[in-house]
Amino acid sequence: MTDLQISLLAIGGTLVVGVVIFNKWQEYKAKKTVENAFGEGHDDVLMNPDAPADAIIRHEPSLDGEMMADAAPMSPDAGFVAESNSAYADEHQAQAVQEKELPVDELIDCVIPLEFETPVRGEKILAEIADLKYVGKKPVHFIGQSHSGQRDVISTGGAYTCLFAGVQMVSRSGPLNELEYSEFIMKLRAIADNLNAHSDIPDMNKVMIHARELHQFVAEHDAQLSVNIAANGAPWALNTLLAALEKMGFDQRPDGRLMMPDGDGGSLFTLSTNVSVSETMTSRLTLLLDVPCVAPARDGFGAMAACARSLSTRLGGTVVDDGNQPISKLALDEIAGQVNEFYAAMAEAQIPAGSLRAQRLFS
Repeated sequence: MTDLQISLLAIGGTLVVGVVIFNKWQEYKAKKTVENAFGEGHDDVLMNPDAPADAIIRHEPSLDGEMMADAAPMSPDAGFVAESNSAYADEHQAQAVQEKELPVDELIDCVIPLEFETPVRGEKILAEIADLKYVGKKPVHFIGQSHSGQRDVISTGGAYTCLFAGVQMVSRSGPLNELEYSEFIMKLRAIADNLNAHSDIPDMNKVMIHARELHQFVAEHDAQLSVNIAANGAPWALNTLLAALEKMGFDQRPDGRLMMPDGDGGSLFTLSTNVSVSETMTSRLTLLLDVPCVAPARDGFGAMAACARSLSTRLGGTVVDDGNQPISKLALDEIAGQVNEFYAAMAEAQIPAGSLRAQRLFS
């Protein structure tokens, strides 16, 4: 081996070592950035398991100047955890006086009654309808009517004079089509025969027209809003970041996204790291609100915007739109106003955001 070859090998080895050291240094800086952002210097009761219980107070998120100002430090519980205790109390009290939402809904389902000559036991009905849960991609539900005229889900031990079968006419995948409807009718007739029931089948063309009209509404109101946090400098270490986000209240889902619970078993908004599971760092986070699926009382957009601002302050990032342009407070205020108009339109159409109807249609 010549002196030149030996020199080249030595230079190459030095470069490889240098690259490895540089990458390790980058990973170390990314980890320290996140550790410092979520370190003990931040007074966040949600991240302190030893904090007294009465210190963990949930505040209604807002978009006022103090909340959104770049210089204003924010505690996560003040910014984006769902609602205050009073808001929950008001909402639950309002729900208590509302009529019970049933899984068969004449507004969004094609509902077909099956009338019995004599009352039929619930267990017999359940055995007959057990296999009919979907036609194509459209869910099918059943409710029964008792002798008193009350309607409810079918239960063992109950007795019913009429069975109502409903196939959902629209979902995000599209409207009910002729093939799905035909399958629904065929299976329903078999159930009617086995239960000695009389059914009144609606005209297919009328059902298809109604399904397309409802699909137009879904298409026009299928709104999903997102905000992003872009790193101003070095990327963030994922393992440290994910652990900190989970301490702040996010739940990690199987698809890798993190969900902020709404406090009532649902989702307020989600967060994506925008990288695959094999990556160790990220320089961009995306928060996403499924607008029609979150009730107005939860102020999903206000909570998401406050969360984004808090994370950008902590991590040394900038709140940006999908085009990587910074989002101003004025722009966020305008969007919040549009969201309120959106909610009003949904309520006027008798499909209030966050209701069972809305969650079924926008599934």
